Amino acid sequence: MNALMDRLKSPRNAGIFGFVVGLVIGLVVLGWGLWPVVWTDASPEQLRAADLQPDYLRMAIDSFARTANAEEARSRYQGLGAAGPDAMAAVVAAPGHLTLVEIEAFKAVIEFSPEGTPAEAGAEKPSWSPWLWVLCTITFLIGVAWVLLYLFRRGPVSTGDTAAMQAAQATRHAERTDYSTSGESPPLSQFMTTFMLGDDLFDDSFSIDSPAGEFLGECGVGIADTAGPGEPKRVNAFEVWLFDKNDIQTVTKVVMSESAFHDVSTHDRLSAKGDPVLADDRNPVILQTAKLRLVARVVDLSYGDDASLPANSHFERLTLELAVWPK
Repeated sequence: MNALMDRLKSPRNAGIFGFVVGLVIGLVVLGWGLWPVVWTDASPEQLRAADLQPDYLRMAIDSFARTANAEEARSRYQGLGAAGPDAMAAVVAAPGHLTLVEIEAFKAVIEFSPEGTPAEAGAEKPSWSPWLWVLCTITFLIGVAWVLLYLFRRGPVSTGDTAAMQAAQATRHAERTDYSTSGESPPLSQFMTTFMLGDDLFDDSFSIDSPAGEFLGECGVGIADTAGPGEPKRVNAFEVWLFDKNDIQTVTKVVMSESAFHDVSTHDRLSAKGDPVLADDRNPVILQTAKLRLVARVVDLSYGDDASLPANSHFERLTLELAVWPK
């Protein structure tokens, strides 16, 4: 379901989905449920053939026996259309209160022929209503099938977690650094964040507070640059930043992939956002302000594989630990 929602972020997919939802609401909910079609002044031909059409014909024969109105008798029989002979056969087989004389007199007036309706009935009128509903249903099913085929043409929708959810799970399982083992004092704040390929909206920030709950500043990680167009974003650099409420500016460094770091044009372009540094689990990234010191350590790193891009150009996964100390 989450993968399906991700695909619906595309305006075209959302438009198609909206059309199908509108069709369901209009046809099923409104057309069949709230405001269904109400038949009025239906012809005898549209009555149920098993019992209502023979009952109608018995009443027509009974009326003719009482009034002797031949024109009215023919008109009523013609209303049955192509169902007339079958209804007459049913009446003959089960005349009810009618006599054989009354039935034969009615036949004579309407010039009854078992092979079809009398000449006066004219051309048979087609009944479009059942076919109209069949065509609407077929059209609806074809539309739904086309939408599903379009949405899933790249393979079945995965029932797994989204990239953001996978990243959150990786963050929960990442092991934090125990600075006490190296003789350092515990950090004031210690955060963990993970990027996964496909999380195009990745932007994580954290509040830095004193032990007494006083707000001291913020820190975070966000996407700084991508390698090539298309989705998902092939992220090749991240901004790691530190804000100190006692400082006049936010300090930023750009953590770059191996390919981006060694590409001169990319290196120079991203240096405008902050000091470029290579993503490396052996060399932590250090940011300092007037009152705070942040150490960003690479906990987990994996590069993506794309034949259209240089090797080690974008991140498949990156987990960073941000530890903050007061100065």
